[in-house]
Amino acid sequence: MTIPSENQNNEDYLVQVTNLKKWFPVQTSFIDQLFAEEREFVRAVDGVTFNIKRGEVLGLAGESGSGKTTIGRVTIGLDEKTDGEVIFDGINLSTLSQEQLRKMRRRMQVIFQDPLASLNPRMSLGDAIKQGLEIHYPETKDQHRDIVLEMMEEVGLSPAKFFYNKFPHQISGGQRQRVVIARALVTKPDLVLADEPIAMADVSVRALLLDLMVKLKNDYNLTYLFITHDLATAKYICDRIAILYLGKIVEISDLREVYAHPLHPYTIALLAAVPVPNPHERREEPMPKGEIPNPIHPPSGCRFHPRCPYAQAVCSEKEPELRELRPDHLVACHFAEQFLDS
Repeated sequence: MTIPSENQNNEDYLVQVTNLKKWFPVQTSFIDQLFAEEREFVRAVDGVTFNIKRGEVLGLAGESGSGKTTIGRVTIGLDEKTDGEVIFDGINLSTLSQEQLRKMRRRMQVIFQDPLASLNPRMSLGDAIKQGLEIHYPETKDQHRDIVLEMMEEVGLSPAKFFYNKFPHQISGGQRQRVVIARALVTKPDLVLADEPIAMADVSVRALLLDLMVKLKNDYNLTYLFITHDLATAKYICDRIAILYLGKIVEISDLREVYAHPLHPYTIALLAAVPVPNPHERREEPMPKGEIPNPIHPPSGCRFHPRCPYAQAVCSEKEPELRELRPDHLVACHFAEQFLDS
């Protein structure tokens, strides 16, 4: 599938993802496999297409289980794709050997959701940040400590020499998140996968961390693939946003456009769930009933139709394709026209 609005020169894009699929085989007993008519798969990502411009922040938003993290991991090569194509800076990642992909990873780094789980409790903060330099730049070993100290100052771990020999359990949650950010940026990457990077932080420090990420993006000319379930957070940092539901993109456009003119019932429901500080401006859109369906046996037609308050017969029979209803605003809904003037 080709997104009709994204037809610019390929050089404008750092990342191009086309019809990406990632299916995980369901683990069953040997007897069940022997008598099963066909093997079952969890269709975590089932045909996703998007591009990321250089220096852009693209958000992936949706409920838990929608495939956000899987898309991110496959995009940067941490997981192998089932089908589709991922092109990074003009290079098809599937054509690279393991050694070539390993070298490429210094240009693609990750900020993980849980810093305590992603940091080695037996490794000092300085050594944890330095590890990427040791792997990708062993020839500059004599400069590693100075580079790490400079990066620690950049992310707000100051004085850096005080934190260098500390261990993860000796600092606060917000400081641990800064360590994870420093570890991701120390190799000077082009693309950063930020997987719910502030979800584990206290509410009081989330805005500070977002401000830091915006500052570092501008300072280092970074490109972010920003994964979140919180549309309020996405509004703060993202340039464009893709709304995911059960392994598929249902809406994608500029962030302000999606907030001002949501065209998919699922997007409308997600926006309705964002808290509004003014009690006189409470949204009254109907919330989707039930929970996200089983990705092993997704619904026929539109995957959102069992929960959609606007669903009609065709929604269960025919799967809608992404189509452009407003400039650079794509939506996968048979009846999205009814929301054009809302």
